[in-house]
Amino acid sequence: MQQEQYFIFRPFRLDVANARLWRRSQAITLRPKTFAVLCHLVARAGRLVTKKELLDAIWSDASVSDVVTVVCVQELREALGDQLDAPQFIETVSRRGYRFIASVTTATPPVPSPKSPVPSSRPKIRGLQSAVRNPQSAIGLVGRKAELAELDRYLEKAISGERQIVFVTGELGIGKTTVVEAFLQSLESRVPRLESKAPSAPPGDGQTRDARRQTRDAGMWIARGQCIEHYGASEAYLPVLEALGRVCRQPGSEQVVEVLGRYAPTWLRQMPWLTRAVDLEAGPRKMSRATREQMLREITEAVEMLTVEQPLVLFFEDLQWSDYSTVDVISFLARRQERARLLVIGTYRPVQVVARRHPLDIVKQELQAHWQCGEISLGFLTEADVTSYLAVRFAAASPETRHAGGEDLSRAPVHSLAQVVHQRTDGNPLFMVNLVDYLVAQGVVAQGPSGEPCQVVSPQGIPVGLPETLRQMIEKQIARLSVAEQRVLEVASVAGVAFSAATVAAGLGEDVAQSEERCAELARGSQFLRSWGVDEWPDGTVAGSYAFIHTLYQNVLYERLTAGQRLPLHRRIGERREAGYGDRAKEIAGELAVHFEQGRDYRRAVHYRQRAAKTALQRCAYQEAINHLNQGLESLKVMADTPERLQHEIGLRIGLGLALVATKGYAAAEVERSYSRALELCRQAEATPQLVWALWGLQGYYFVRGELPTARELGEQMVEVAERLQEPGLLGVAHAVLGPTLSALGEPQRAWRHLEQGLALCSLQTHARLHALCLSFGARVRLTLGYAEQAAVLSQEALRLAHELEHPLTSVITAFIGALLHSVRGEVQVAQELAEKAIALSAECAFVHWEAQAMALRGWALARQGQGEVGIAQIRQGLEVYQET
Repeated sequence: MQQEQYFIFRPFRLDVANARLWRRSQAITLRPKTFAVLCHLVARAGRLVTKKELLDAIWSDASVSDVVTVVCVQELREALGDQLDAPQFIETVSRRGYRFIASVTTATPPVPSPKSPVPSSRPKIRGLQSAVRNPQSAIGLVGRKAELAELDRYLEKAISGERQIVFVTGELGIGKTTVVEAFLQSLESRVPRLESKAPSAPPGDGQTRDARRQTRDAGMWIARGQCIEHYGASEAYLPVLEALGRVCRQPGSEQVVEVLGRYAPTWLRQMPWLTRAVDLEAGPRKMSRATREQMLREITEAVEMLTVEQPLVLFFEDLQWSDYSTVDVISFLARRQERARLLVIGTYRPVQVVARRHPLDIVKQELQAHWQCGEISLGFLTEADVTSYLAVRFAAASPETRHAGGEDLSRAPVHSLAQVVHQRTDGNPLFMVNLVDYLVAQGVVAQGPSGEPCQVVSPQGIPVGLPETLRQMIEKQIARLSVAEQRVLEVASVAGVAFSAATVAAGLGEDVAQSEERCAELARGSQFLRSWGVDEWPDGTVAGSYAFIHTLYQNVLYERLTAGQRLPLHRRIGERREAGYGDRAKEIAGELAVHFEQGRDYRRAVHYRQRAAKTALQRCAYQEAINHLNQGLESLKVMADTPERLQHEIGLRIGLGLALVATKGYAAAEVERSYSRALELCRQAEATPQLVWALWGLQGYYFVRGELPTARELGEQMVEVAERLQEPGLLGVAHAVLGPTLSALGEPQRAWRHLEQGLALCSLQTHARLHALCLSFGARVRLTLGYAEQAAVLSQEALRLAHELEHPLTSVITAFIGALLHSVRGEVQVAQELAEKAIALSAECAFVHWEAQAMALRGWALARQGQGEVGIAQIRQGLEVYQET
């Protein structure tokens, strides 16, 4: 058997057999394809490897362009610390391929001895996005030592088991992302030091006390989620899902998938590429049972279990554009009392949060009031900071040695330049970097071709009429590009902050390979774009992914386009993305809805708003669902009055009514308006199944408000329509709804007959939920008729079936009605237990209407057991809340 060997190119060691790249004792994480490219190049060191050879060797099973090799090589240069213009490891042979130029030797891995443990093969850093998006980071971060030290202190507390939530705030271009990413980049050297300080977690804190987990050298999980301006506010849990997805795509992340499968299966089903086919088939059925509280509970438990193995850092960027559900996740994580080695970092712009009335503002204030989060507010750079930046930027080593052509750079020229830059930019880092770039381009500052110290023009040489704003500065930079480059960037701005080269190709109407080459060239310039990995679509499209270095660049470029120019671009991009995702287009429904709205393809826009709302409702993200549904209704206003438009509005109105019931209660005026409009439209379209659902929603509104004659009339209409449609399931629903209404009106015999028919039509196989409700409502009616034992049997069967179904609302209703039955029978203790079960489930799922009734019933039980004052107070509280719902 041939002995394994390492490839060594100082200071790196390539372990092909174990798929690991090491820099001394530090493991470096690479994507599988990128690692394969490195292995291929190193094994052929000194020889030209063509792009075609790489494609044939690495991507033999896929049809891709040679730009994927460019992306992989860029990632390798980043991991190796290599430079394109002065390579030490990978040399580019123009238009042909690559050559590995470092000296490569081989060595045999040492056999580990008992006294010398084998180094862990797990990488120290997982999911770390090492490239920093603010150009200032390319030459070093200045003026932020205090902020980095503060983040360091938060990390130390997190590693010791004290969960930390911190918001990094500041205005546009202040460097929020730069600071956080510089902090994340430094973890490679800081994690071992911090872990050595951290005391072991005490027993009883939810962390297993075994030798494997008490050793704090297992590494660190790092996950990042980006909030998207155009459609992120309505895409439920978008940055959280992105963060989880990124970690799960990393090598060696099987443990993360396992933890999600065990503790957060609802979340895992949101990432179908990680689940087996059998899980996907069960997904829709199980998903319908999910509640908002279940989603939050699952993700917090999964996060906490991950931190038992090793610390976790979650970074959420641009929270001012986040959906409300993501804010709920952060709040839930912050409020938990259990120990967890968790650090959550979120960046946002305070002005936008306040102006948009985003819930993040209130949540952060509440967390701060309870000492459950911290804030690092970034200010502008000082003139001294600008001077330091210029010194580093132009290779001026220190105040004592900063010379260029015999001129001391610590004197007037550099200081004058720093004064001008600081005065013009107020110390805004992004503006500072762009202004200096502009001055270099104008010849105010010159630097030798080999990076030798620069020459600074005298203060008199600094031009007047410099751009007054950052936007003007970016416009100047754009103007220096070629027409073709400007066009690529403009199309990319329509695609989004991050985008696939295939999307740009669709906008430009050209071949993907051509667009990839253009994007890669712009990314190499590092002025507007950066490489963002590889994007793979369900239809097999594989192309390079890119992102704007700052969202402001995207905004300026997008605003350069006229409405007439944007419209066809949005439409073409939407159509290409839709085709690329095919049957899985619902996964990007929010994004597609925006593109088709901006492209004035309102038919498609409404369709995807409905799909996005459906997904949000499945995740119990009701506010996001309401946003999608209202936006869909806005799009309908400009559509022609056709039968298709009518059907769309019916679906939107019924969905909106459902979401409003969940957020505002059954008796809210908005609920009545939505269902009434749906009912009016259904009648225009004659008898349809949707008519039954519209009648049901409106019937519930009047029933809860106590307007029983109207509720009865609507229930009878449901029966009539269902009989006309000859649909057993709908007819069973109608009978199940009408029965309780008749019982409340004092007609128990008629009520029982309807419920009997409901039981017969709602079979256990196809309508188990309605069957359980019919049993429960029937038990109440049988008790009214004097059949107490029959009522008890029916109630017990309803409770058993609800328990098997694991459906929250069904469990609440059956528990509450069971409590009522036992209260009438004088079984106070059992009534209290069932009422408390209904209260607990209602509180978890935000069923305010049922919680209020159950609270009043529990108050009765307490009063009957001698706790009169407490019981009466609860009865009053329950009745007050009930009247509001």
